[in-house]
Amino acid sequence: MAERKGSGKGQRNTLRDVAMRAGVSAVTVSRALRRPEMVSQDLRQRVQSAVDELAYIPNQLASALASHRTGRIGVVVPSLTNGVFGEYLRALHDLLLPAGFQVLVLNSGYVPGREERAIAAMLGQHPEAIVVSGVDQTPTARRMLMAAGIPVIQTMEITDDPIDVVIGLNQEEAGYAATRHLIDLGHRHIGQMAVPLDSRALKRVAGYRRAMAEAGLEQMEISVDEPSTFARGAELVIEMLVRWPGMTAVFCGNDNLALGALFSAERRGLKVPRDLSIVGFNDLEYAQTAYPALTTVETPRYDIGALAAKIVLQIVRGSGERPSERAINLGFRLIRRESTGAPGQLD
Repeated sequence: MAERKGSGKGQRNTLRDVAMRAGVSAVTVSRALRRPEMVSQDLRQRVQSAVDELAYIPNQLASALASHRTGRIGVVVPSLTNGVFGEYLRALHDLLLPAGFQVLVLNSGYVPGREERAIAAMLGQHPEAIVVSGVDQTPTARRMLMAAGIPVIQTMEITDDPIDVVIGLNQEEAGYAATRHLIDLGHRHIGQMAVPLDSRALKRVAGYRRAMAEAGLEQMEISVDEPSTFARGAELVIEMLVRWPGMTAVFCGNDNLALGALFSAERRGLKVPRDLSIVGFNDLEYAQTAYPALTTVETPRYDIGALAAKIVLQIVRGSGERPSERAINLGFRLIRRESTGAPGQLD
């Protein structure tokens, strides 16, 4: 006897396989699964038994496409290991899962070409909306998103030219505020390290440069386009102190770099903030519990994700209307802790 299609190792069972096992037509199986009230209880049980025995997984995409409801929301982020995106993704899941959606997440690795491919792959899954990090998508990715015919929510920064809706903060102003804090404390030799060099990091660098230029101060920068780690922050702060021995403060582009710089400085006998003031960015969980606690810029990552989810739900399951404001700036907050003080003084 010829082996039935779908019964071999690695072959997925089909609706026809279920029908053969239950002894009914494929149309009847489809009806029993999609509209069980239209068939008898005995027939439903026979079909369900066949489904269970064959471990059959219905192809929901075809019927979902017919109704334009796949129950999927696509999310593209630049990293799955960077703690910055943990709260952001948690917010999206917290609001979308109870509403009956599946959240599909792809990682672009801070590479524009990879983000473009991730967006193409995600759109191939026919999501009802897509949420992306940043506003610097490639021209091809931007065209794909604009032509998708679904809500597109850009996040984490602000632009005057969103694809659809953008929710975030002014990254340049945040970098400016962090640098200005050090200048106001009396520092005149202030370094800046940026890793990796994504669009948001570069905007923070622009804020640092603007604050330093306004104060007439020398810019002391090191930028490296690679993943951000504690170890890299530890290495870079020593490199900066060798290059600029008079440096008394450093604005780090994220808390990973700042914590690494803090560890490295203390290990080499430098007292923070007496010998070196350190400012981080994002206010990750460990920033407050570090010793000394990190001065940093708090970014509303959970709120950004939550608002993105609320807007998606409003459009695809609610009124269908976009918010009247297409660029939503949730701001930031500089949190001064123990890692910054006047030059030569403990905080």
